[in-house]
Amino acid sequence: MPLAPLPVTVLTCLDPVLRDTAGAVAAWEVPGTVVLRYDLGPGRDDGLRRVVSDVHGVEEDVRVPLEHACLDCALREDVLPTLVAVAASGRWRRVVLALPLAAEPLVVVRALRFGEVDGRPVAGSCRVASVVATADAATLEDDLLGDDLLAERLPSHAGVLDDGRAVGEALAHQLDEADLVLLAGEGGGDVPAGRARRLLAHLSTAPVRGVHAVTGAELVADRWAGRPDAAHDPGRDAPLELRRARPTGALDGDGVWTLELTSRRAFHPGRLLDGIEEIGSGRLRARGVFHLPARPGVVCAWDGAGGQLSIGEVGTWDAAGPRTRLVVTGTDPADRERVAACFPRLLMRADEHDRSRPGTPDGFEPWLGSAGADVPHLA
Repeated sequence: MPLAPLPVTVLTCLDPVLRDTAGAVAAWEVPGTVVLRYDLGPGRDDGLRRVVSDVHGVEEDVRVPLEHACLDCALREDVLPTLVAVAASGRWRRVVLALPLAAEPLVVVRALRFGEVDGRPVAGSCRVASVVATADAATLEDDLLGDDLLAERLPSHAGVLDDGRAVGEALAHQLDEADLVLLAGEGGGDVPAGRARRLLAHLSTAPVRGVHAVTGAELVADRWAGRPDAAHDPGRDAPLELRRARPTGALDGDGVWTLELTSRRAFHPGRLLDGIEEIGSGRLRARGVFHLPARPGVVCAWDGAGGQLSIGEVGTWDAAGPRTRLVVTGTDPADRERVAACFPRLLMRADEHDRSRPGTPDGFEPWLGSAGADVPHLA
């Protein structure tokens, strides 16, 4: 009889101590759990370090050369084949896959769903049980909303020497996919009690547990079982999540606020170019979609964190038609006032729509490509 696909808990982090603590709790408390931990070196010669361990100790600690020091290469060349081999061995009942520092889980989730090893679907051997993110309450606000770069924060880890992402971008995308958030450092430093949890509540509906209070059973719980809705489909992608961006329903408080900015109108391209710093900069986490009059059928995504903003074409509108919706979270009341006042000024007016022409240059070609281009992409 074929073995059922092995459940995999995907564990993401910015801090190796939090990652290793969570993995150890799962291995020690839940029989049959193996921890598969990966680290990427900063260059090709450093390659990939793979550590396989369980309650009995380290089974394997090896370095694997890679063509390039990146997560995609690691998945293709080692992570997926190793997961398939672990499943085929029959030795363990579940896997905690501890990703390299700053790795975003979506690429892994999609690889487990659609990837192949030796021409066979990985999904026949392994399946995602949940995504667990880790965070430090004492630094969460600065990590998410500050402008530190990964190359500055983690110069010797995770292959980030050539990584231009902000710390906030990496952490925000980890939280976006999380089914459980492990929080350390509560009550540390000058962080007000409850502020970190309030910020997390504005950004994710995942439950939050203290890293030292969580049980192994909670860590490896099968949180995707029996959830047929697309929001929890392991095949979901980032553009779909941005289209669905909505406030979580968390109340403002402890200095944390969220604005939902909505309109059926498009952004005026000239005013948006002039005002993009005003609406998109600062200590903000912002996500959503918008449209431009020269690209009436195109969904434009808005994804900002850590002082950086990404925009891109990510498909076409559904039957509901084009719309502009941005969900913006921050902790500075001046940012809230600025963004709320700026948004309506950037929208097209009725008389301007009459003069707009689809397909004409709008100034966003460096990021979105030519108006009317057939292939959507994220910039």
